[in-house]
Amino acid sequence: MHDIIEQLESKRAAARLGGGEKRIAAQHAKGKLSARERIELLLDEGTFEEWDMFVEHRCADFGMAEQKVPGDGVVTGYGMINGRLVFVFSQDFTVFGGALSEAHAEKICKVMDQAMNVGAPVIGLNDSGGARIQEGVASLGGYAEVFQRNVMASGVIPQISLIMGPCAGGAVYSPAMTDFIFMVKDSSYMFVTGPEVVKTVTHEEVTAEELGGAGTHNSKSGVADLAFENDVEALLMLRRFFNYLPLNNKERPPLRPSGDPAERLDSSLDTLVPENPNKPYDMKELILKVVDDGDFFELQPEYAKNIVIGFARLDGQSVGIVANNPQVLAGCLDIKSAIKAARFVRFCDAFNIPVVTFVDVPGFMPGTAQEYGGIIKHGAKLLYAYAECTVPKVTVITRKAYGGAYDVMSSKHLRGDVNFAWPNAEIAVMGAKGAVEIIFREDKGDPAKLAAREAEYKARFANPFVAGARGYIDDVIQPHETRRRICRSLAMLKDKKLANPWRKHGNIPL
Repeated sequence: MHDIIEQLESKRAAARLGGGEKRIAAQHAKGKLSARERIELLLDEGTFEEWDMFVEHRCADFGMAEQKVPGDGVVTGYGMINGRLVFVFSQDFTVFGGALSEAHAEKICKVMDQAMNVGAPVIGLNDSGGARIQEGVASLGGYAEVFQRNVMASGVIPQISLIMGPCAGGAVYSPAMTDFIFMVKDSSYMFVTGPEVVKTVTHEEVTAEELGGAGTHNSKSGVADLAFENDVEALLMLRRFFNYLPLNNKERPPLRPSGDPAERLDSSLDTLVPENPNKPYDMKELILKVVDDGDFFELQPEYAKNIVIGFARLDGQSVGIVANNPQVLAGCLDIKSAIKAARFVRFCDAFNIPVVTFVDVPGFMPGTAQEYGGIIKHGAKLLYAYAECTVPKVTVITRKAYGGAYDVMSSKHLRGDVNFAWPNAEIAVMGAKGAVEIIFREDKGDPAKLAAREAEYKARFANPFVAGARGYIDDVIQPHETRRRICRSLAMLKDKKLANPWRKHGNIPL
């Protein structure tokens, strides 16, 4: 018995050491934590239950039989974040560069399977050089096994990827299918083919950072949702983010009551929107003043800035916020913003998170670049997402809601539950000037006549009452009472039940 215990302890010590002290020191020198240190920071103290610590690879080629490390380059198991269950895997770059082997993949698949069985989220801490080349197709098969589980878990349990080092080749497709991707600045990167391959094939000179760094994926490609300064900040922010999400698609998100009264009024909102309809204002100021404690967890802040998305709480309840941003492209919807918001709305719908939409949209972005890029199909993604969405939907039109963009932004016609408008809201096919120039083109040579027509059109449509008369707007509210009215609406909608017709799945315009 004594011998077995000694053997157990020596194996445990070898597993905890990963690739050895020298390689752990090299990780630290790069400003990166080890795989186990990351788990310790992410989970509540003392709650981590590790699985498969003794798993080793089964490869005998290229001298691999002599190179075996218990755990095989990934630490897996489960624990708690703020007392709530979560499964986690953390790739260990100190063991074969975190490369994925068949055994490594089996460990990841095991925690994903169990997470599905018990209904708990999976967090992947990715730090891997890619497939274990020595294992050939067995490694590729391992990736495909993980991908299949990502797809089966989609919409059933939240899946979060935190990229904390390299993530290249086939390895990028697992994070791509998870719900959220976070990155660490200057130490993480994602690409399908690395700089050397790019140079060989296309003759482009590009660094790993330019090709797939955190800056690139957070501002240019939209692949990632947020970038953090270092490992510690990333893990602590991930803990905070986790608090907004339910454990699975059958649960409601956690309720976290705050001292911020649901009935709170904010008179400063009465002067937020400028008198001049062409002047921008800060939509984020409205969001911060309406949500609990001014606490808004924004996602993709550097990408498609003409739309704002993120999580907040209203009267303690998690909500997803979608808002047009008049400070960028006048708040127009374009290809990038439609895709960004559509995916977010679909996540909220899958996980029972109500959607609150603030609308100030002059329309879809015109131009050949948008048309050639397929704005018809991409814009339809947001329309599809809102129309399919069955969770509580509360919409506030703060200023402009023009044309098809009015329809798309969670209008009453797309089963919006409660649709409010501020008194200065304009709900029309287009702006007064453009409308008059089309309707009264025969008066083009008479500026005075056109001005009179414009004033007439404004009086007729530059207000929320025409839509209100048809029941498209439930109420015209004062800006200062926005928080109170949204909170009351969400309380009323708490037990809403709405089901879509049975189908295998819809065919969203991809």
